[in-house]
Amino acid sequence: MDPSEHGGYIFVPSFGIIDCGTTEIKSQHHSMNQIAERYVKLVLAVGEHDADYVDAYYGPEDWRNEVQASKKTLPVIETEASFLLSKLGKVDTSLAEEPIQLRKQYLTKQLQSLIARVEILRGKKLSFDDEAKQLYDADPPHQSEQQFDEILRKIDIMIEGKGTLIQRYEGYRMKFIIPIEKLDKVFSAAIAECRARTKKYIELPSVESFKVEYVKNKSWSGYNWYKGNSYSIIQVNTDLPIYIDRAVDLAAHEGYPGHHVYNALLEETMVKNRKWVEFSVYPLFSPQSLIAEGTANFGIEVAFPGKERLEYERQVLFPMAGLDPSSAEQYYKLFGLVSKLSFAGNETARRYLNGLCSKEEAVSWLMSYTLMPRERAEQRVRFFEQYRSYVINYNLGLDLVRHYIERRGGTADKPAKRWEEFKNLLTSPRLPSGLM
Repeated sequence: MDPSEHGGYIFVPSFGIIDCGTTEIKSQHHSMNQIAERYVKLVLAVGEHDADYVDAYYGPEDWRNEVQASKKTLPVIETEASFLLSKLGKVDTSLAEEPIQLRKQYLTKQLQSLIARVEILRGKKLSFDDEAKQLYDADPPHQSEQQFDEILRKIDIMIEGKGTLIQRYEGYRMKFIIPIEKLDKVFSAAIAECRARTKKYIELPSVESFKVEYVKNKSWSGYNWYKGNSYSIIQVNTDLPIYIDRAVDLAAHEGYPGHHVYNALLEETMVKNRKWVEFSVYPLFSPQSLIAEGTANFGIEVAFPGKERLEYERQVLFPMAGLDPSSAEQYYKLFGLVSKLSFAGNETARRYLNGLCSKEEAVSWLMSYTLMPRERAEQRVRFFEQYRSYVINYNLGLDLVRHYIERRGGTADKPAKRWEEFKNLLTSPRLPSGLM
């Protein structure tokens, strides 16, 4: 629905009548706050059409009720978002302090991403790369099969025995599954360790807490559902066997210093202290997700620099899970190599979502180039179907965040500086393109 012109005024549904010829921005702060409130309501409105879109919301319940009652159509949402984007462009922050400039940039990119998501919901077809750029403010790299073949050759040398590489790899990994009856104990210990390490460097809200749930029938392995007031529900998917490396990965990524800390600090610093209400809602398919996933993955390295993870797991988690501690070093050497195959998953998603391969071919490619067993590869393709180009946020996000923090002095040999820069990133409205 296009705005209707009436002389020198423009009428936009729910915005009222605005004098476009004479209105002047009297207060940047006031204008941005108005725009931010309207942005939040538009995100909630998209969520009425897309069940996956609103990952978290802890703003006024009246706003949610208002949105649910208004029942805006996708064309109306797109029209209002475009108008709001135009209004935001007229807010002059050229002389403002950096946080205000970053705030405007953040709202601009988030609104542009919202419009792109609405267009997709309305049927617009985008390539994998175009979708990633428009939704996440990032250009996913392209990698060749030859690059993955070189990594696979190194893995092949490390795993002796008969059978194909994936058969030998899966046979090797079977020795490192956390028994289901020990899963909660191991995962709880990993969370406690990650929390203790995080609290040494980051002051967490006094009321922060979480609940762990074990679930099934999901396309992901773990998820943090942030509920506001520094509280999260962390869900762990038990559809498939959980290997020992996933304990620290999930504890750090979903908990400390990952998603739980990220959301709690955003709420504390942005919403409560600065009164920037745009951070009371988290649209999943937006640039914010690359920062969220990138910091959550890099947070593992921040919490466990160098060989500290290996030593902790060898001394604590391996014995707790009933695994042989003497095998930990070899396991993590192999794990480090396999991790370098993660971008092969992006290449699979690109081919599949661009219609260049069938579902079965995508499964086969994942099996060959990421060494996933069939069941796990099929689960991953279901993730592609549900979340599409979102996959770039994990590995590209990790690389961008790591390089950004290290350029600012947060290297592994300077843990205090690394934590400082990590926290600064968690509590700023910086965008993926701002990490370049």
